[in-house]
Amino acid sequence: MLNKIVTHPVQLLLASVLVFCLVLVRFYEEVLFYDPFLAYFKSDFNNLPLPVFNTFLLILNLLFRYGLNMLLSLGLLYVIFKDVTMIRFSFFLYLIAFVLLLFLFFSVIYFYGAENNFLLFNVRRFLIQPIFVLLFIPAFYFQKQHS
Repeated sequence: MLNKIVTHPVQLLLASVLVFCLVLVRFYEEVLFYDPFLAYFKSDFNNLPLPVFNTFLLILNLLFRYGLNMLLSLGLLYVIFKDVTMIRFSFFLYLIAFVLLLFLFFSVIYFYGAENNFLLFNVRRFLIQPIFVLLFIPAFYFQKQHS
């Protein structure tokens, strides 16, 4: 079935370029984005108070990073599956997930603070990493195989 999905060397090249771009977003995260939680979670965060941050700037940068990862991920899904309906569906899932995760992220910060930083760490991970594409590719592959 994988042979039916990625059949052309150009597709493989495009998929590789998109994955490389996702890696570059991660590699240059400290330069591209305002995120005081980067340094916080790289340290011994269990014994530290939450960092001081500008809420508006943090939301804007989380949106930028999430959007960048989303666009690259949607491009990757399109290159792999060539299904516009699937891309639209994924886009709406990404939007709903962003709103829910952002609400959860700031709820944990304001209601729990540093007391529940493990939950904060994991919610933030879903906001800043392209984890959904890792879930969507096998799910859509399975769906394509059984339809």
